[in-house]
Amino acid sequence: MKLAILSRAPRSYSTQRLRTAALDRGHQVKVLNTLRFAIDLSSDEPDLQFRGKQLSDYDAVLPRIGNSITYFGTAVVRQFEQMDVYTPNTANGIANSRDKLRATQILSRHNIGMPATTFVRDRADVIPAIERVGGAPVVIKLLEGTQGIGVILAPSIKVAEAIIETLQSTKQQVLIQRFVKESRGRDVRALVVGDRVVAAMRRVAQGDEFRSNVHRGGSVERVDLDPAYEQVAVRAAQIMGLKVAGVDMLEGNDGPLVMEVNSSPGLEGVETATKLDVAGAIIDYIDNQVAFPQIDVRERLSVSTGYGVAELVVHGDADLVGKSLGDSGLRDRDITVLTLHRGTTVIPNPFPHHVLEAEDRLLCFGKLEEMRSMIPARPRRRARVKKLPKQPIHEA
Repeated sequence: MKLAILSRAPRSYSTQRLRTAALDRGHQVKVLNTLRFAIDLSSDEPDLQFRGKQLSDYDAVLPRIGNSITYFGTAVVRQFEQMDVYTPNTANGIANSRDKLRATQILSRHNIGMPATTFVRDRADVIPAIERVGGAPVVIKLLEGTQGIGVILAPSIKVAEAIIETLQSTKQQVLIQRFVKESRGRDVRALVVGDRVVAAMRRVAQGDEFRSNVHRGGSVERVDLDPAYEQVAVRAAQIMGLKVAGVDMLEGNDGPLVMEVNSSPGLEGVETATKLDVAGAIIDYIDNQVAFPQIDVRERLSVSTGYGVAELVVHGDADLVGKSLGDSGLRDRDITVLTLHRGTTVIPNPFPHHVLEAEDRLLCFGKLEEMRSMIPARPRRRARVKKLPKQPIHEA
């Protein structure tokens, strides 16, 4: 295949390893500076210019987009997607992972374990927010920090208030997160490629430092992950829309707690610690998937008038509970079930004999009016009973 690696650091360890792994496997590979692209929207077909000339054809592109150029970098990746060039990490996936708040919102929707987190803007909401995550000490995180920069441990509520007020005064947005004491300055990074963890390492903070990032002086060691940690790492990467990702997890008392999903994980630390050819695993995966470029399924399936994609929940009191998909009547209503989600299990392209259970979530394509009729009215919050007024009766 002909592969483009998007990187502004051609001499970095990760870029060099990926380039070498591709060359060793007989592929053509070019390292292209992301900022030298121009997105051409003037012609009938989507196109890209590189250094002022029309870009030659590529089979696949591997983005290594730095945090400082996320907006432009994801625009370039999105243009490659429009040109049907395969990429393991979509523009949406990269953008989602870069915004810590957005990433937390997405992962929490899918029951991924994470440290208790809250996001507030008003100064009056800070103390209640700290109490909601378990009280001091708390971790304060900038929404777009990297390599441990912008991650602060506040030992008390007063210190946390002062830090948040200072950061907000400089127009910085912050998350407030529970400090997981049992992790003891350690975390696990799992390198996910496709649907498996290809390598994992434990990072250990040095001295009084609570951040275990290698850039902060943390040490690394190989670790054999428990299957529960592997499953969470793969699910987190897939939910974010990333096929190549570094998933950072804390070892909590009740299991893995996802801290971050990194779309451009460094390879030096994990390859040094594990002695595994992670770069080669990434190239092999891209080679196997290059015939299947990313497409926006919702966009493609919503072209036909009156048809679209929707998620239907099988409620406990619904007529569907206990029925097989074949007997559910959905096909008669022009509704096709694409995937069946049951807890953390996903059943793609389910067969007619699959029996539906309460709280199953069905990703469907079909007539919007038919699917709309199957969605129950949203429950409204019960109004609170107010306290009796001091003067319950007005005198005549």
